[in-house]
Amino acid sequence: MKYLIVTNNPAVAARKDNMVFVEGSAAETLIKVRDLVHEGYELISHPLAASLRMLFSPFRSVILGKKLTKVDSFSLVIIEDSIIKYKRHMEFRKTDTAHAEDYKMMDLILLEAVLDEGPILW
Repeated sequence: MKYLIVTNNPAVAARKDNMVFVEGSAAETLIKVRDLVHEGYELISHPLAASLRMLFSPFRSVILGKKLTKVDSFSLVIIEDSIIKYKRHMEFRKTDTAHAEDYKMMDLILLEAVLDEGPILW
């Protein structure tokens, strides 16, 4: 296994292998990612969305690399900081569930783009 996808997006779950499905919010998905980083997995994709608009998506998918023999401190700092930033932004704005179907597809498209281009780089 070269990677592991952690997601709460049913569209991703239906199309991808090597996946951990989180039945919960985007925040709960980030917490699951953090737990896996503590177990030794390394981050491949950044846990936060690249745009502010996507930050309010109810769906989040993150790619983790192979499990290491020790905790990757760089990945740990990134995921811990991402959870703090996510919670800070969500204090002032609610998740946009009105456009959930669009967010499902955007999350899937962005994930596939990383998977198509990424293995060469990782």
